[in-house]
Amino acid sequence: MITWRRCCIPALSVFFVCTLCLLCGCVSEPADERADPIRGDLTVAEMINGTETQSVVLSYDEVLAMPAYTAHGYAVSTVGIKFGPYVCTGVALPDLLEVVGGAEEGDQVYVSAPDGYLWVFDYDQLHGESFITLDENLREIPSPPLTVILMYEQDGAPLSYNDGAPFRVAITSAEEGVITEGSSWVKWVDRIEVHRQ
Repeated sequence: MITWRRCCIPALSVFFVCTLCLLCGCVSEPADERADPIRGDLTVAEMINGTETQSVVLSYDEVLAMPAYTAHGYAVSTVGIKFGPYVCTGVALPDLLEVVGGAEEGDQVYVSAPDGYLWVFDYDQLHGESFITLDENLREIPSPPLTVILMYEQDGAPLSYNDGAPFRVAITSAEEGVITEGSSWVKWVDRIEVHRQ
């Protein structure tokens, strides 16, 4: 004969343990990967004839202390995958380059990441010109004024690692729905060089 204690006590113990686990899961705070920004330094260098003549290392906080620029950003990959639309906040790249004397006509700006990815902006692109712009149907449209920024915040929150933290290039517009080609949206930026003639 099975007694009540032999049957019910183990079942009640399992029930209480499961209930306790559920309650702990319900009252714990959800993890937010964007709660604390991913910090990193940024090196901005001047190169003349391939030789570094000066460089400045800026901390994450020093970059954030520079005048902020906020606008709309939207990119498309080379295979047609759309990323965005986003509200992007960062520092206008021409303003950031002032720490090494700025960029002049004829200069090129190399933006690189630790994974070896490198994108080169000419002077016109640095100032938002000479980009192909598309509408949301990926049809080419006349380019509105664009601003190239070093983004550190996307949609009101610090960039996550997958979105390119701590810094990412973004091609932005005051107009919503303007798409630019995504190859120039360099992720994980840690070095920017101004190459002078």
